[in-house]
Amino acid sequence: MSLKSVREFFAARQLDIPIIELETSTATVALAAEAHGVEPGRIAKTLAIRLGDGRVIMLVASGDSRVDNRKFKAAFGKGKMLAAEEVGELTGHPVGGVCPFGLAQALPIYLDISLRNFDTVLPAAGDIHTAVRISPTQLAVVTDGQWVDVC
Repeated sequence: MSLKSVREFFAARQLDIPIIELETSTATVALAAEAHGVEPGRIAKTLAIRLGDGRVIMLVASGDSRVDNRKFKAAFGKGKMLAAEEVGELTGHPVGGVCPFGLAQALPIYLDISLRNFDTVLPAAGDIHTAVRISPTQLAVVTDGQWVDVC
């Protein structure tokens, strides 16, 4: 269903963004980088985080970056990664295929500036065997994402 929701998301917005479907798993940054023949930083990992006030946000960052707790707290306050079951319920995507497209619920999307180190990045497309190749600028437009510096 989640790959289907990504296709529907793109179609509804008349976006011509090809979805890359592979036979091998791309469920982790390392697997995705190897499968696509790119450095890990080009893999755009999407994290689902519950903030201290109960809101859930999606944070997309380069695959080789780590969330800096001090920066994150300055931007959002406290946050905690969601459990796998909750990720699936809120996003409609399985862990390893989570992406900022075709979400089951509308969630705010934040893009870490680490993505700007690359001309194109590869976020998942709703399944552990899928991705799209997209520029960080287009990713921000397509997702209505807001830029942050938290990694």
